[in-house]
Amino acid sequence: MSEGIVDARVVALGGGHGLSASLAALRQVAKELTAVVTVADNGGSSGRLRREFGVLPPGDLRQALAALCGDDDWGRTWARVLQHRFASAGEMDKHAVGNLLIVTLWELLGDHVDGLDWVGRLLGAHGRVLPMAVTPIDITAQVCGADPSAPDAVSTVRGQVEVASTTGRVVAVDLEPEDPPACPQAIAAVKSADWIVLGPGSWFSSVIPHLLVPELREALVHSPARTVVTVNLEPQPGETDGFSQEKHLEVLHAHAPDLRLDVVLADRGSVVDRDSLAGVAASLGAELVVADLAADDGSPRHDPTKLANAYAGFLAGA
Repeated sequence: MSEGIVDARVVALGGGHGLSASLAALRQVAKELTAVVTVADNGGSSGRLRREFGVLPPGDLRQALAALCGDDDWGRTWARVLQHRFASAGEMDKHAVGNLLIVTLWELLGDHVDGLDWVGRLLGAHGRVLPMAVTPIDITAQVCGADPSAPDAVSTVRGQVEVASTTGRVVAVDLEPEDPPACPQAIAAVKSADWIVLGPGSWFSSVIPHLLVPELREALVHSPARTVVTVNLEPQPGETDGFSQEKHLEVLHAHAPDLRLDVVLADRGSVVDRDSLAGVAASLGAELVVADLAADDGSPRHDPTKLANAYAGFLAGA
């Protein structure tokens, strides 16, 4: 069990399954929780809705909302409804119910944040979900060795799905457009936060993109909040093949050298060289906190209760 609710305003940034893991943990311990979510998905149900209606891709926003559902019957049922995908031989195949619900409210209300807030109220969500920007974004990456016949050649890969699944080594990422309009409510949440949580998640396609939205990055850099980076349990095939946990931090710093870090949170069983990781964390101004965070089934996932206990341990000391 977690150590109880901490009187702290927490903003968690990311997307996909990584952000869902941190939200499932943080909703157990943070009194006020806001998720700021990437809006660059171009694949699957989200990509289809994005192309057809010109809306933000709803998938990562849907996953964040589902992660904030409670553990009672109401919460579990609505989380299942939100995540349910149709299976058919027609155009509805693989569309997620939650994606359709979110896009419906966007059309009816004409506002992204209002629509997400309404879904959150329906679910009884333990927190608020906001997009990092109010227009769809594409991720572009400089990739080394995408062509196996030219392992040293650097090429450009465009699209979140393509970046996440590239066969090459991602060197750096950018956004198109370069200066998308940030969500004003997300900026306000960052400015008033006590703690900011980055990671875990797809490093180049879910975590780092937040630091590439100029207005959001400025807010993160100047926020009085303390910042924790939760590093992944293992490298992600395609995006971070061969990356050590130290390399994850170095890449994050390279994309946002002016971002102050306070805590680096790592799983005890995933740390190869504790002294080395602590040294890199210290060079970025952060303390290394090592704890048992991994799920017991052997999968490369964070256990929400273990992660909640770890977060509670230092959130209370803000």
